[in-house]
Amino acid sequence: MIKNSEFIDKLRSSGLRPTKQRLKICELLFNRDNTFHFTINDLAKNISRQLNEKISLATVYNTVHAFKNKGYLKEISINSDKSYFDTNTTNHHHFFDQDTNELIDCTDDEIETPKIKKNILGKKINSVEVLIKVATDNQNQK
Repeated sequence: MIKNSEFIDKLRSSGLRPTKQRLKICELLFNRDNTFHFTINDLAKNISRQLNEKISLATVYNTVHAFKNKGYLKEISINSDKSYFDTNTTNHHHFFDQDTNELIDCTDDEIETPKIKKNILGKKINSVEVLIKVATDNQNQK
């Protein structure tokens, strides 16, 4: 388990003052064994429930974006108005279940990286990350 001092260091290195609410954000994000995918709204609701008090959406937003900018979180855009954040910052692929709004990691052996046939002149490819959107196939449910 991660100690409070590590959360304080993470907050300070991200340019944030350690407050009770920000420490709770750290605990929820980084004190776990498995990857955690979340939206800012879902994280705010979860923290409010656990603290038994409201937390400002701006506090959650600013904290998450400071962590993202520092490299502690990765942002995955699902569409123009929905983003998830991931505590696993390595390059990897995802399934997005459109029925449950769940983002699920794909392991390297579950997907073959696509072949890129064209590149942008003067640019190099830094990474390839695939987002596979899935939904219930209603035709096969009859």
